[in-house]
Amino acid sequence: MKKLLIISIFISFVNLYPQRADEVGWVSKFGLAGGFATGYMFVNLDPVKDIALELGLDAPPSTGIVTFGGGGYVYLMLVDNLRIGGYGYAGSFSRSGKSGGLDKEIQYDLGGGYVTIEYTIPSIKDLALSFGAMIGGGRLDVDLYQNKGSVTWEDLIDDLKNNLSSENISRSLSNSYFSIAPTVTLDIPLNRFMAFRLGAGYQFTFGGSWEVDNSLKISGVSDELTADAFFFQTGIYLGFFAF
Repeated sequence: MKKLLIISIFISFVNLYPQRADEVGWVSKFGLAGGFATGYMFVNLDPVKDIALELGLDAPPSTGIVTFGGGGYVYLMLVDNLRIGGYGYAGSFSRSGKSGGLDKEIQYDLGGGYVTIEYTIPSIKDLALSFGAMIGGGRLDVDLYQNKGSVTWEDLIDDLKNNLSSENISRSLSNSYFSIAPTVTLDIPLNRFMAFRLGAGYQFTFGGSWEVDNSLKISGVSDELTADAFFFQTGIYLGFFAF
């Protein structure tokens, strides 16, 4: 009985809020939501393309990578139309094949996590057009592999013990960075509890040097091999929307 009463009060509030908002002249947005998003990052893959071609592999995607992730937000009632939240994403691709009688592979992984701060334009009704920024950090990994198709335990030890050239080679390059990304997003409510999201922005990265294998600093990495990129995202968010 108590649950039914609470549900009834909540439904009544949802139905009456738009009328009350019009009566008192409120234009402030509020709500909270979270959901899944997919996107595309136009990262510069030319340095990775050069590596792939030198290894005899197919070229990577020409313009960027697909990403998957999600996030959420809540409006701060203390500041009209201001919302804070979080967002995370990851994307990758790989190329593999045989070259010179050896199996070779290159893997590219990019991901990050961010705090989001956005201001929603109050004068636009029934939608949430927001400008803001994502602040956080991420990591870019490039892994290179070469082997002869099968490896024994003795092979692994011999590769380290003997100062001989080995057919079994792996290199793990990584770059961790701080990031700021100005953003613009548009949330289109499908109903009170579901919204379709469109967003875009540009990720700027700062700091962080390239490391290889066991955190050994590496120099001479191309300045173009970064996570700086224009991106866009789409997704479905679930929650409560009062736009």
